Amino acid sequence: MLDTVDLTLKLERAEYKERLLECQLRMRQLAFELYQQKRSLVVVSEGWDAGGKGGAIRRVTEKIDPRGYQVFAIAAPDGEDKTHHYLWRFWRRLKAPDDKQILIFDRSWYGRVMVERVEGFATEAEWKRAFREINEFERQLTDHGMILVKLWFHISEDEQLRRFEARKVTPHKRWKLTDEDWRNREKWGAYEEAVGDMLLKTSTLTAPWTVVEGNDKLWARIKTQETLIEALAAGLGPATRDKEEPSAKGKSKKGAGKKGKK
Repeated sequence: MLDTVDLTLKLERAEYKERLLECQLRMRQLAFELYQQKRSLVVVSEGWDAGGKGGAIRRVTEKIDPRGYQVFAIAAPDGEDKTHHYLWRFWRRLKAPDDKQILIFDRSWYGRVMVERVEGFATEAEWKRAFREINEFERQLTDHGMILVKLWFHISEDEQLRRFEARKVTPHKRWKLTDEDWRNREKWGAYEEAVGDMLLKTSTLTAPWTVVEGNDKLWARIKTQETLIEALAAGLGPATRDKEEPSAKGKSKKGAGKKGKK
């Protein structure tokens, strides 16, 4: 599946800046609509190391009321989390402090069928069973009224190496590069196979995957925004599609939610 992704897609910076502002204003309005309807948006952000997830998330939340969202940076389970079923630590985070409307998972329950599968932290029986468990889990979320968006940030092996090398020589980015990142690169083929199985077996009608072409970070950030906008507009109903908050009136809306789609 990943072999068919067009990683040559890109945006010029001038167009990116214009479309980014349009998307951010629209996201702010839709976030308020979520609050009014007492609904939740759950965003699953997965991808290759250095795939651009963090930068895309920052642009999504930049103009949203900080009282209305929370980002969960998920690492290996620790403490009490290790004593429960792997989905438990995600269940308990879905009720965020102060009833946040937007919950963003930077890494997620899909670790069971990727990292834990490849690194041997889960048995073959466990990670194979997880496909069914995850689909049932996500079906419960959407049946409850949550809007679920799943994003896979895809970059080429060569582009990942270029970003790793850039981080190594950039002081303020060096902390992002770890020995584990280099070890994971050596298992690129195994991870690629795991990702392919994940996309195939857990992309459902109620919770489909969107592959974000990430070799160009500007393209990836806009596609992320437009994917979320499209999902929110569909999930919140037709009344939200043409609504515009007062501060955004008079601004051009051309291209928002349309460009960047394959």
